Amino acid sequence: MRNTLTIASRQFRSYFNGPVAYIVICLVMIVIGIFFWPAFFLSGRASVRQMFTLIAYCVAFAGPALTMGLLAEEKRSGTLELLITMPVREAEVIIGKFLAALGLWAVLLACTLPVPFSVSTLGNLDWGPVWSGYLGIFLMGGAVLAIGLSFSSFTDNQLVAFFLSCFVSFVLVLVIGWVLPFLGGAVANVADFISFSSHIEALARGVIDSRDVIYFLSITGFALMVAFRALESRRWS
Repeated sequence: MRNTLTIASRQFRSYFNGPVAYIVICLVMIVIGIFFWPAFFLSGRASVRQMFTLIAYCVAFAGPALTMGLLAEEKRSGTLELLITMPVREAEVIIGKFLAALGLWAVLLACTLPVPFSVSTLGNLDWGPVWSGYLGIFLMGGAVLAIGLSFSSFTDNQLVAFFLSCFVSFVLVLVIGWVLPFLGGAVANVADFISFSSHIEALARGVIDSRDVIYFLSITGFALMVAFRALESRRWS
């Protein structure tokens, strides 16, 4: 546990020692500012569901941006080989890197809190869907970050890791939801189960279903396991 927390702390600080954290946070806040407030005033309802939809779209790009260099850059610079020869287990490296990215995602979500508080001053905001929506977005972000980390474990090129994880995240978050109305039968049921958007919608409405929580945790766990296996294989190669 100590090694895991050390790696997480060091990686988390490195985010703010460079431009990545500031760029991602600023871009997400700009997107919310540009697209949420006009839609909010036009709707005439005290709701932040549109904000969660925007954040869900942003995570398809923000997640890969935050994770593309977690292991790929370590490979390129040769520090990964040095790290795994030290008395540090592969699982500690993977979990430490993931916790650092997840911590930054939590900071980003915290930066959006002024939005619902501002909305509450303009109308009677139901806080139940707000907190359940934040839970859903946090879990979905964790799943996307884990996917990005798994792709970063397979390559030493940050751009390759970014585009591959961006493609998968884009499909899971956006594309499946777009094509879902055109599908039918068993295919539609499977697509609806796989789609991130279908699981986040219920949470954004204030309905905390254990199936949605388990789904995101399962995706996260599977992706981290893939990253662990990829890193473990380097020790014996």
